Amino acid sequence: MVTEDETRDGRRAIALDITEEATGRLERHLANWLGAWPANKTVTIATSSYRDRPGWDGQIRPFIGISSPDSTVISVARRYYEQVCALAREEGREDLETRIAEAVGGPRATLRRGVFRFHQQLVAHGSRGEWFSPDDPVVPEWLRPFNSKVLIAFDQERRYAAGVGCKRHDDLVYELAITTEPTHRRLGYARELVAQASEYVYSVGGVATYMHRRDNVGSAAVAESSGFPDRGWETIMLSIPGPMGN
Repeated sequence: MVTEDETRDGRRAIALDITEEATGRLERHLANWLGAWPANKTVTIATSSYRDRPGWDGQIRPFIGISSPDSTVISVARRYYEQVCALAREEGREDLETRIAEAVGGPRATLRRGVFRFHQQLVAHGSRGEWFSPDDPVVPEWLRPFNSKVLIAFDQERRYAAGVGCKRHDDLVYELAITTEPTHRRLGYARELVAQASEYVYSVGGVATYMHRRDNVGSAAVAESSGFPDRGWETIMLSIPGPMGN
């Protein structure tokens, strides 16, 4: 994601439309990662072994949901499956999402939604970034937790300007995260790096995804200019308040 003042004017130069192939890769990923895709009714409750495995950062996430204009699949750890299925069968419940969140995360848990995008075009870029292993000494602290190689851009004085981390969820999906140093914003780094990372992910047989809050207009602008249109897809995440307010 990027901050709101990350936006930069500029036209998108599409090098290759990959919508069909990227959609197919994403759907294969979701069927395995969620346990079902597409949904077979308004909301499908599914379970997958991925809900009990450590994710890209070593954390276990017992809940994840993905919604497209045609399908919504909520994937929960097996120990919650029957309970959540029973809640979903109670048709007409206005508080269904609240009840599901409480069942999985406890009384203070809530579900939050964000924009879910995947690349549908490869966009021309200037290859500003260089790839590094996350444990390379040159890599800044925020990029070290990622479980795939990271992409970094430097300015003319060889100072760190921006970076992209790839959250590798499986062999098919790499979720991109972008941050630009405040002194280097509005210079096109975010768009260039996201487009470059997207091209790499596609070249190794994967699909790049990109998520952000609905109100993050800067992140949305970078996504649009980098080949990630908003097609009305959403991610549904479990939020459990803690000491850090997260």
